Amino acid sequence: MSVATNFEIFCNSLLISKDKRSTISDRYLAICKRLNKDFWNMDTTSGGRYVGSFGRNTADSYVSDIDMLFEMPWSIYTTYNSYITNGQSALLQAVKNSIATTYTTTRLKGDGQIVQVTFSDDMQFEVLPAFKSDDGSYIFANSNNGGSWKITNPIPEIKAVSDGDILTNYNLRPLCRMVRAWKYYNSVPIAGLLIDTLAYRFLTNWSERDKSYLYYDWMSRDFFSYLKNQSSNQTTWYTIGSGQSIYNLDNFRYKATLAYNKSQEAIQLETAGYNWSSKQKWIDIYGYRFPE
Repeated sequence: MSVATNFEIFCNSLLISKDKRSTISDRYLAICKRLNKDFWNMDTTSGGRYVGSFGRNTADSYVSDIDMLFEMPWSIYTTYNSYITNGQSALLQAVKNSIATTYTTTRLKGDGQIVQVTFSDDMQFEVLPAFKSDDGSYIFANSNNGGSWKITNPIPEIKAVSDGDILTNYNLRPLCRMVRAWKYYNSVPIAGLLIDTLAYRFLTNWSERDKSYLYYDWMSRDFFSYLKNQSSNQTTWYTIGSGQSIYNLDNFRYKATLAYNKSQEAIQLETAGYNWSSKQKWIDIYGYRFPE
């Protein structure tokens, strides 16, 4: 098979199946329905929003952690903000107890800033109860260190990825999923939001950003080059869209260098006609979802 065909098959294998999306949707709507009933006194499934990689549509088919935000009434914020000590923890406990009414046999825990809902198939929903501000950002509870309120702004981040995908002829999201495959297969210590941010910055400035799968070998090579050349002392980046800080203390550059070298070798082998050997290099990078 050709380079283009191999990468097309690989990218299609990274898409989340309809069945899995249906399961995610059913659980998401059930959580929204429960929280609306208990905190808004309404029989509706509105008020929620997918965030994280699933919300940005950059998650791959192995995704098991689904991030969702649920907008709470401001009166709830007023109530828990008036607590003398750690109203944030009390808020998370109230949300946890609400969800437990619907999912009585599911493991739940309040985990610092979110309520984690773990299902029997090990899929986890991380539910962030939040309060919408006038500027479109959200205030959420942080129960650590005695409790505080923090701000998140996922909507501009989602829009930036969507706009970037269009700008790059719909190559951005496939690149984000491919890099996640590399991350999981090689245990690379890089945050998902950082992957999406760096992929956006690289690809929107890449000279071949509008090309097809035929260029995905070069795209891989050049992105790993971009990744390995991130400043050696840098531990903080600023996300696209919102400009919020991303902290990534662990060093991913060494494994990016290995991936860059292997991609170079894969391209050279393909050029020389050693197609099978070339594919083994891509498998070393991306794992066994890359076709043999």
